[in-house]
Amino acid sequence: MGRSPQGCVGLSDDLPPQQLAYPDWASYTLGVFICLSCSGIHRNIPQVSKVKSVRLDAWDDAQVEFMTSRGNHVARAAFESKVPPFYYRPSASDCQLLREQWIRAKYERQEFTHPERQEPYSAGYREGFLWKRGRDNGQFLSRKFVLTEREGALKYFNRSDAKEPKAIMKIEHLNATFQPAKIGHPHGLQVTYLKDNSTRNIFVYHEDGKEMVDWFNALRAARFHYLQVAFPGASDADLVPKLSRNYLQEGYMEKTGPKQTEGFRKRWFTMDDRRLMYFKDPLDAFARGEVFIGSRESGYTVLDGLPPSTQGHHWPHGITIVTPERRFLLACETESEQRAWMEAFRKVVDRPMLPQEYAGEVGGAAWGPSPMAPSGPDRLAPCPFSSGSPLQAQTLARDGPGGLRAPDSPDVAGEAAVAGGRRDSAAPDMLRWGLSASG
Repeated sequence: MGRSPQGCVGLSDDLPPQQLAYPDWASYTLGVFICLSCSGIHRNIPQVSKVKSVRLDAWDDAQVEFMTSRGNHVARAAFESKVPPFYYRPSASDCQLLREQWIRAKYERQEFTHPERQEPYSAGYREGFLWKRGRDNGQFLSRKFVLTEREGALKYFNRSDAKEPKAIMKIEHLNATFQPAKIGHPHGLQVTYLKDNSTRNIFVYHEDGKEMVDWFNALRAARFHYLQVAFPGASDADLVPKLSRNYLQEGYMEKTGPKQTEGFRKRWFTMDDRRLMYFKDPLDAFARGEVFIGSRESGYTVLDGLPPSTQGHHWPHGITIVTPERRFLLACETESEQRAWMEAFRKVVDRPMLPQEYAGEVGGAAWGPSPMAPSGPDRLAPCPFSSGSPLQAQTLARDGPGGLRAPDSPDVAGEAAVAGGRRDSAAPDMLRWGLSASG
């Protein structure tokens, strides 16, 4: 029976916390300990990494000595010496694609020891074809995309020979997050940007996983360089969290209208930082409504259950969101879903608001349907200033050590005027669902 390298030092910071003490797997050619999930990825690159079970497989003396002399910290120093600050470092909770391409980039392609291999996402310009979902028909069609840092924009064209783009997405208003389950493709990416005071969603993918992750990191690089110019005093540590963000929670819930006497309707909800949006379909281009979720100190709270007199909901597990102006009633199908949403809401409510979030709270005062939302009962009050929106994510300035706050912006003031917005210090919760009875 061979020896086991269980006693080796230098366990990985990248392993899930519960596996740090006793990892089950290791790459004996790289000298790193890995989790079960990553072991499958390592097995797919046998020319670079060979995997053994720490407990169940036999280890010879040479392999144990190699693991002892290496370990994750040594390997990390060797293989991650030149990771660009904007490059997304996945965690255990990220999708398979991000974790796989990180491992391949690090060990197989060695992009972080040879900077010249980072050109696909570091050059400041990128063009190619992606499969994009049509807004109205839901079909994925090949579209030409061009990312140019010089113009500060991502563009796409309906035809490869078209002279004018179908859409121009400004880098400062853009977010990208992988959504494989929602899009129905393992490489699915959701891109959001600001269009006519509303957040527009587009859904894209590429059959080549590396290509899709290169696009994702090219977008992060463009935003990183934009923010470096806009805020020259900010450190990389300040800017990197602003390059892209994942949603806090998504899923179906039931909701009712503002009178709270109407029937409940099933809708898809997305919690994007302090902004709760709902859609009729998960892949809708525009939200049908949204509400800003402030902090407890500002009069916001989340309650378990619904008021006793509430009727019309089909799902039994209620949630009541209390804002300074009104209550929003929601219902979840299962108790576990309710707990997940409650946890997400409470994390936001328990977090003190930043100065730019107060600006977002009072900025989007327009009522009525969004110019881009469907007409009829489900309507969106335009809320381009809500916390966590692409616009708010860019309005950053220094707010003391390690902090960022929103600068005064003539563009924001102009958009508020166009939207017909008003500021009312007595009623700070101006971002809310503008719904009719059947919303």
